[in-house]
Amino acid sequence: MRKRTELPSVLVTGPFTLAAATSLGVPRARLRQPDFKHVSRGLYRPAGWSFELEAAARALSAASQGAWISHVTAARLRSQLLPPWLSDSEELHLSKPRALPEVRRKGIVGHTVVAFDDEIETADGIRISTRPRTWLDLARQLSLPELVCMGDELVRIPRFNLEGRSEPFATIDGLRVMLRRHPNLQGIVRAREALELMRVGADSGPETLLRLAICDAGLPEPELQIELRPGSEGTPTADLGYRLRRLAVQYDGGHHLLPAQIFSDRRRDKAFEAAGWTVLLLTKDDLADGFTGAIARIKRVLRSAYISPSTAAGF
Repeated sequence: MRKRTELPSVLVTGPFTLAAATSLGVPRARLRQPDFKHVSRGLYRPAGWSFELEAAARALSAASQGAWISHVTAARLRSQLLPPWLSDSEELHLSKPRALPEVRRKGIVGHTVVAFDDEIETADGIRISTRPRTWLDLARQLSLPELVCMGDELVRIPRFNLEGRSEPFATIDGLRVMLRRHPNLQGIVRAREALELMRVGADSGPETLLRLAICDAGLPEPELQIELRPGSEGTPTADLGYRLRRLAVQYDGGHHLLPAQIFSDRRRDKAFEAAGWTVLLLTKDDLADGFTGAIARIKRVLRSAYISPSTAAGF
């Protein structure tokens, strides 16, 4: 029996290009043996390999000169906020400029687009659309609320001690400039609508959806990240609410169930209550019913806390 050519370890752990195998001295005939699968032009993988998105995207990027990873694939690689129906997608999206032939690879969703140099970057060896450009690319696919959620995540101010960065991924003004560059892009109308609804201050998708639900119900737009004592270091904050009415609304997600977080949240809420505020706590159950019950509770509090214009200034 003919002895198989031994392979470098890099070629047995995930997808690879023909060029990579050739550069390592592996003959093409070796890749035709049963322990490998030909994926598409110039791309191979070990026969027993279990799909892993980053490895697949890396190999696809390496095999696609002038193209870049985009759309849902780019969003997933960057852990951008996606709706549940896309959060586990294993689709591989590849974009190319119009100057290159259309993407014709088996199992690959191809796009021919117009993109500017600053809308594409190389991250960890993968040529990929930037976060703002990925948001724009998905405008055609996502609903308006989903697009606003994704956009709010881009423009939120991060906490350096938790995230290691102090600058947002994008700004409202920067996104507006990008949209002006692409007046004929499919989905541009929805992107413009989403941009007008985006706000700095939402720390999660549910917080954005709650704000949108409040506005859709005809209520005044709430303030985001309300500080109990504005300008005071370490002051408790509310996710959103109405300072004039002294109403604080908190959305407590899954991480709020941890004992240490429960203690911190309760101390935060007691501080607001001690200052005469009403605190409404919302959870995933409120999210599940589209915040219908929560909106009714907010309306009741606002009605009971009505302040006449003549006394508002001294409140």
